[in-house]
Amino acid sequence: MADFKELQTAIGYSFSNTSYLEQAMTHSSYSGGKNNGSNERLEFLGDSVLQLTVSQYLFTGMSTEPEGGMTKLRASIVCENSLYSFAKKIDLGRYILLGKGEEMTGGRDRRSILADAFEALIAAIYLDGGMERAREFIMRFVPSIEALKSGKVKLGDYKTILQEIIQQNPEERISYEIEESDGADHHKLFRAAVLLNGQRIGRGSGHSKKEAEQAAAKEAIGLMGYETD
Repeated sequence: MADFKELQTAIGYSFSNTSYLEQAMTHSSYSGGKNNGSNERLEFLGDSVLQLTVSQYLFTGMSTEPEGGMTKLRASIVCENSLYSFAKKIDLGRYILLGKGEEMTGGRDRRSILADAFEALIAAIYLDGGMERAREFIMRFVPSIEALKSGKVKLGDYKTILQEIIQQNPEERISYEIEESDGADHHKLFRAAVLLNGQRIGRGSGHSKKEAEQAAAKEAIGLMGYETD
């Protein structure tokens, strides 16, 4: 069993109701796939708390930034890669309750699991201590406005950023397809396209399908008039 007292010290917050914290750290593989016993519902709530906190921070701190710029910055802060790095800063993987199979296959360091657990932790703090305490925790990890304005924050998850941009129009749909691949199995090159409502809006290549899709999303973002570096 994880030492949740140690985790509370690491995050700088003491829970009145530790059951929130325990659920936030319970992966579905540990709970037998039951949603009410895992952190999946908390993850859903934590994502909303995170989005609101970051949106308000950018809205207040960047008064001259247009909507599109704030959307891109928010996407870079709340994407899976960023949440994974936040979770690593507090060694969150040590405290996640995993099933044996997930444990044996490296789940304790899997990006999606750590990112989801970080969002669930936000929700746990919110439910236990309220919005202000959740905001204080989140802001320990969010880059300063000065760093954001200077461009020192590296954008990398272009698929997430593109999805955030497109979601401003709920009727729009993004999809990806691998158009071709060539080369030896150990050095294969994939070429991907990103489609908006079935129409190609970007292409990219890479040595994995994910890398090619990221490159396609990056091209699409650039063609929409957003800076990507």
